[in-house]
Amino acid sequence: MSTHAEIDWDNLNDNDLATALAVHAGRLLVSLRDELISDGTTMWNLRDSGDAKAHYFLLDMLSRVRPNDAVLSEEGTDSRHRLSVQRVWIIDPLDGTTEYGENRQDWAVHIALWSLDHFVTAAVSLPAVDKVFSTAPPAVLPQRTSDKPRLVTSRSRAPYSAIIVAQELDCDAFRLGSAGAKAMSVVMGDMDIYIHDGGMHQWDSAAPAAVAMAAGLHASRLDGSPLVYNKPDTWLPDFLICRQEFKEPILDALWGDKWRNK
Repeated sequence: MSTHAEIDWDNLNDNDLATALAVHAGRLLVSLRDELISDGTTMWNLRDSGDAKAHYFLLDMLSRVRPNDAVLSEEGTDSRHRLSVQRVWIIDPLDGTTEYGENRQDWAVHIALWSLDHFVTAAVSLPAVDKVFSTAPPAVLPQRTSDKPRLVTSRSRAPYSAIIVAQELDCDAFRLGSAGAKAMSVVMGDMDIYIHDGGMHQWDSAAPAAVAMAAGLHASRLDGSPLVYNKPDTWLPDFLICRQEFKEPILDALWGDKWRNK
């Protein structure tokens, strides 16, 4: 992709804009981390600086090229104005701040555009490994190669739902940081299931869900209900992404027949 200065930002369509924002915010974060680590910064300053750098870049670009759209950002002040407009960019400028501060690779940048009741476009970049995934064009889902389902979940805790599913489906379980990194591990075919409960906000799951669904994966709440965004409360506490063949076994493991009768 071109450098920041070479892109004609004002004339990008929504799909290209989402991808360009995810890529360039990621590049800014990689450069910033290299520079601050070289200067001997603390982990705390690295995390705070990364959050701020990516947030203000994305906010500045969106206010310039999409001035009539609202923005919901993890790092910004929420405004009820977003509830009265048709288009809302839901962004996580640095998903996996802890991993970024630890100089790990499993962190991401999330960019999603939601309009009324659906995604218009989305992109998730994994800057430390120089990868970006978008809804247009969607990722091509690889064939499975493992005998057992591979489940990925949080580095810091083992959600109860993940324990149930891992036991019921006899999964091999793995841990990664960043919701975006975990979701994209399923998109890339490294994992088959990503399951989370216990707390999330809309910006944690919006772009990963959109990219996953565009690739043909299942994405929903843990009870199988749709993920709905731009609600007044940003809290959206649970999340499931999986290959389609695991959807029913997972929901059966968690809820039995209850989810089918909704």
